Amino acid sequence: MMNRNPVLGTPLVTPLDARFTPEHVFARLAHIPHVLWLDSARHDDTLGRYSFLMADPVEVIQAGPLQMETALARLSELERTFQLARIADLPPFQGGAAGYFSYDLNRAFEKVSEARFNEFHLPLISFGIYDWVAAWDHAQGKGWLFSTGFPEVDSDKREARAKTRADEILARVERDAQFCKEVESGRIVPASELAPCFACPEFPGVMSNFPKEDYLEVVRRSVEYIHAGDIFQVNLSQRLIAEARSSSPELYLKLRKKNPAPFAGYYDFGMGQIVSASPERFISVRDRTIESRPIKGTRRRSGRPELDMFWGDELIRSEKDRAENVMIVDLLRNDLSRICDPPSVEVTSLCGLETYQTVQHLVSIIVGKLSPDVGIRDILQAIFPGGSITGAPKIRAMEIISELEPTARGPYCGSLGYFGFDGSIDWNILIRTVIASAGWWQFPVGGGIVADSDPLREYEETWHKAMGLLHAVLDE
Repeated sequence: MMNRNPVLGTPLVTPLDARFTPEHVFARLAHIPHVLWLDSARHDDTLGRYSFLMADPVEVIQAGPLQMETALARLSELERTFQLARIADLPPFQGGAAGYFSYDLNRAFEKVSEARFNEFHLPLISFGIYDWVAAWDHAQGKGWLFSTGFPEVDSDKREARAKTRADEILARVERDAQFCKEVESGRIVPASELAPCFACPEFPGVMSNFPKEDYLEVVRRSVEYIHAGDIFQVNLSQRLIAEARSSSPELYLKLRKKNPAPFAGYYDFGMGQIVSASPERFISVRDRTIESRPIKGTRRRSGRPELDMFWGDELIRSEKDRAENVMIVDLLRNDLSRICDPPSVEVTSLCGLETYQTVQHLVSIIVGKLSPDVGIRDILQAIFPGGSITGAPKIRAMEIISELEPTARGPYCGSLGYFGFDGSIDWNILIRTVIASAGWWQFPVGGGIVADSDPLREYEETWHKAMGLLHAVLDE
């Protein structure tokens, strides 16, 4: 249970000149520490309406396994201390904490063993406290700069700092772009220190942590676990990896063009960068209403509308894919019931078809009303990581993932997003994502395994999901 301090006012808001598009501002701020772009690269009036860009946070909260409790406690403290009212009818994020939770944060809440290899040792949590945010409403074609004045809490000092910071940021975006310079990523990990890797003949320069036959075998073992009654479903992935070929900002600009997605994003967390084309929302919270949109069920696209329509119809009618989706919906209903008023949890859409650049998905929507005084820590403990990338039951599925996948997932299958000073939240699921670090680009791809899964088809599905990333990574 959390007691919040009084609301301290509203942010200072400055309309942005029409020249200051998200691409323009990113080009000028990408070299600033902890730049973060929550990017609706695929514009849509509902899912892809807003984009947010920020940098130079007033505080960075970053933690490995030994500092996790301290970091989570600090996030809760900030949630209590820094509170502002949202200015209505403007983009919903107007300042707050933003960054990522790694999939491996699951060990903060459950006893799950570590992966056998973790060559990159990336933070489990990396968040910045951003006192200013540039925000765009793509439906209106307008942008604004919000400046909160935090960490000052005295009214006069906070307002004065908000004005100073707004002037400083607007001056910066007038300067020349610097994003093409290389981004520092610390020590370069030589190939000899990586977990065992296997060449992918179809894609020269790309390696996997599984040879094909081994991936087919772990799918078979997963099916055996299901038949033995251990689980109903597990989400397995293979980690693809390649040497970095350009700066991370350049890679992101290619990816968002080749594979636009509603929950995309770029984040420089110091030890590396997240370059994401995620189509999946984990959760959003507005006015204490929480929503989750799990994706389960995938078909590739052909580029031919008639064939895509046929495959989309076949996906909607697929008993296997619908069963896989419904299992995760049930899991999320149960998770949300732990932090919501139980009668309020409901499924508002079941197995709807959504189309993206290279694939089609089945997507469901579950909503609920948060119980009074539920905070960030309570939400994480109840529902993190998202069930669509673990399987069900969640804890046993995570144990099997640790057993069968040789390498740590890191930020992959974690969440990137924000929680605002007004209590709003929007976090994605970090799939279709490249993690740049130590001279390498990691981009795992996976899928849900159920009782009647065909190993070869599951393997092929991972490659369908990888195509959008491969186009950007290989610069095709």
